[in-house]
Amino acid sequence: MSTVDWISRGVSLWRPGFEKPSAGAEREARPKASATAAAAQPPAARTTRERLQATLRRGQEALSPRVLRRTLAELQAIVDPRVSEVEGGRRAMAFAQWYRTASAEERRDAWLLASEQFGPDPKKVQSAREHYEAAHGTPEEGAAEIRMRRALVSPRTRLLQRFAAFPEGMRFLIELRAELLPHLKGDKRLLPLDAELETLFSTWFDVAFLELRRLSWDSPASLLEKLIKYEAVHDIRSWSDLKNRLDSDRRCYAFFHPKLDGEPLIFVEVALTDSMSDSITPLLDEAAAAADQDRATTAVFYSISNTQTGLRGVSFGDSLIKRVVETLKEEFPRLKTFATLSPIPGLRGWLAKNAPAEAVAKWEQALALGAKAPERQELLAWAARYLGKELQDGKPVDPVARFHLGNGARVERLNWAGDPSAKGLKQSYGLMVNYLYDLKRLDKHRTMLSQGQIPIASAVEDLYR
Repeated sequence: MSTVDWISRGVSLWRPGFEKPSAGAEREARPKASATAAAAQPPAARTTRERLQATLRRGQEALSPRVLRRTLAELQAIVDPRVSEVEGGRRAMAFAQWYRTASAEERRDAWLLASEQFGPDPKKVQSAREHYEAAHGTPEEGAAEIRMRRALVSPRTRLLQRFAAFPEGMRFLIELRAELLPHLKGDKRLLPLDAELETLFSTWFDVAFLELRRLSWDSPASLLEKLIKYEAVHDIRSWSDLKNRLDSDRRCYAFFHPKLDGEPLIFVEVALTDSMSDSITPLLDEAAAAADQDRATTAVFYSISNTQTGLRGVSFGDSLIKRVVETLKEEFPRLKTFATLSPIPGLRGWLAKNAPAEAVAKWEQALALGAKAPERQELLAWAARYLGKELQDGKPVDPVARFHLGNGARVERLNWAGDPSAKGLKQSYGLMVNYLYDLKRLDKHRTMLSQGQIPIASAVEDLYR
């Protein structure tokens, strides 16, 4: 029997259903009738250390102490320094096979083991820190720093690296983190595992390892289906809708990683026009004739979608836009303006909390009013304030604004009825915004933002003065 088969068989036998609770355990789990039972507080969740030392399972714990100990032993076997990289990867693959069939509660126990049982050795960290502090300012400082860095490297890092070694390992880890993320607020014990994954992903998915590809109507159908699936800004309603977005006056690009071949990480849709677009409607109009791409002067980024929830916190957008701009300039030297036509997803929720209630009620009716309606101007003023003034922890409160302004763009123009769809009305009363990428001022705009000043065009700033 091969090592992989042996581990797979062993792990499958550890499922909670294989170990029937004893009569004593069943009695322990059965609540005792008492006058104060209803008012009693539920016991605090036990750490994996406490559970590993226990005899009986408690409450909602998925794996019994005996099964938990065996599971820990298998995870430790994956990082055993005596085994080769290949063997470690095989053991990780066997464990991943069990994990895919495990229940949500069993998977959570696996997360807890990885998070709580594979951290740095506190004694080594303390010793290395004391050595570093003592060596500060001496010729031994460099060596002491190296020692401290090594002490801070956790066995958890090695564990995750072993999982990434087998063919589907990277995809497995991304899917694991996507499932893990919603649980972080409710269970802080999982934070170390999440932080380790994010750090490793930031290295593994560095832009130097990514490939930019253009998607066209001639791309494989499987890839085009993923484009439809992952579009997060403006839903692709049909194949004809998709074909319109891939017409001669459009470009679509995506980043790919060699470990996830055929799976786009992020993609951007671009319209080639003769001016900065103020409405998404004509861009999505399937009946409209294609513009003359050779006469285009403006590239409008109208949709940017991340595809992998598990890679949250790993930034591709800045690099993607830069690479796309460079590619477009090579193909179309006439292009001078690079801008977005973006949604304002946080606006309506922010207005509900910050604007007068009577004003919000009027705005519900103002959508159909003319250009000079006072309600319309009032709403534009509030939107300009939201985009141009509101910061949280030194960053714009709107997520899309945070992305583009963080990349060096500036708030260029607000567009009334830019997105009259149900989604657009729900998010921002139909308002959209253009962010301008002035290639000569990107660094200046980043500096302004770091100093608490949002880069914004004077015409937008005048709206809330």
